[in-house]
Amino acid sequence: MSNRILCNTTLACLDDADRGYALVADGEIVIDGDHIAWCGPADALPTAYADCPRTDLGGRLTTPALIDCHTHLVFGGNRAREFEERLSGVPYAEIARRGGGINATVNATRSSTEDDLLAGALQRADALIAEGVATLEIKSGYGLDTETELKMLRVARRLADARRISVQTSFLGAHAVPPEYAGNADGYIDQCCLPALEAAVAAGLVDAIDGFCEGIAFSGDQIERVFQRAAALGLPVKLHAEQLSDLGGAALAARYQALSADHLEYLSADGIAAMQQSGTVAVLLPGAFYTLRETRHPPVQALRDAGVPIAIATDCNPGSSPLTSPLLALNMACTLFGLTPLEALLGMTRNAARALGLDDRGVIAAGARADLAVWDVETPAELAYRIGYNPLSERYVAGRSEL
Repeated sequence: MSNRILCNTTLACLDDADRGYALVADGEIVIDGDHIAWCGPADALPTAYADCPRTDLGGRLTTPALIDCHTHLVFGGNRAREFEERLSGVPYAEIARRGGGINATVNATRSSTEDDLLAGALQRADALIAEGVATLEIKSGYGLDTETELKMLRVARRLADARRISVQTSFLGAHAVPPEYAGNADGYIDQCCLPALEAAVAAGLVDAIDGFCEGIAFSGDQIERVFQRAAALGLPVKLHAEQLSDLGGAALAARYQALSADHLEYLSADGIAAMQQSGTVAVLLPGAFYTLRETRHPPVQALRDAGVPIAIATDCNPGSSPLTSPLLALNMACTLFGLTPLEALLGMTRNAARALGLDDRGVIAAGARADLAVWDVETPAELAYRIGYNPLSERYVAGRSEL
């Protein structure tokens, strides 16, 4: 594929923490195949590219394409009834204890065909794609048996074939204790979760391993057994941690050099210090905070002070965050958590890439993958400012345009 130039655009490169948005007025991007060969102001274009074909972007803003680094996109059924129950005052933890919550979705997912799961996932993925997402993480965890966990992961891989999007998969077998193992979480880890993990890895379906460290899910000791197996398999880990209480999950994740610790409303100073030392990304999930009507905020200022990178994601799932709008997630991160629009956008680009262990995207820079979003806005802050408005004009995935 010959080089080509995207011109007449303002670039928000997001490639240097000291330069904010790293805006380039009258910017140009040279695309070579699936990556960026050069970017910068038009008057600095190297002469070697002077005769390349040009695409005029009409003065629009170009950012890195968005990255949704935490989703549960593949699932059966819905939990609208539980939404009604929570609004009437029933706590999420109580719903889970009496067979609702994650296990309700487990039953629906187990009974769904692979094609049915794919059809539902595609609808949700299309909503994310329509708002500029080019890379998507999808977790298992609604099977809680080997057959269904593998089914979910196969659907996630198929989604990447059905749409122009990059998909990263996370094995989340340690998501909840299924009914058949009620009261026997240790037995579930040993007899089901770890064997399912081995089978998923053998099938080439796993990019990372996740878990849920919480009173309604698994203890730190139980999660650590999963992490030990991940280490033996050479796979990175991440963790749902400190969402409803502080069980020290973030510090545990940091000990295993986790890519990310996610939720973090109850994150302690010790957890922050551990994440700072390990380079673990803090993934904040305002959709779940909003849906569950939480009041305990993640310690954003302490994370800033420690220099812990902050990512933002939709946490798209049927129970606690039925959110398929990354732009609304940006707004929520600012409005609910106090992030700046710059921090929010970094949280769905550069820092989200880091939360997935991907060093080839999330910025506009020479050598980066040419995943780009072109927006009908004047300033980057508009992406987090507007509510219910989608200004996406064009999306580039690996250098290929999609209007």
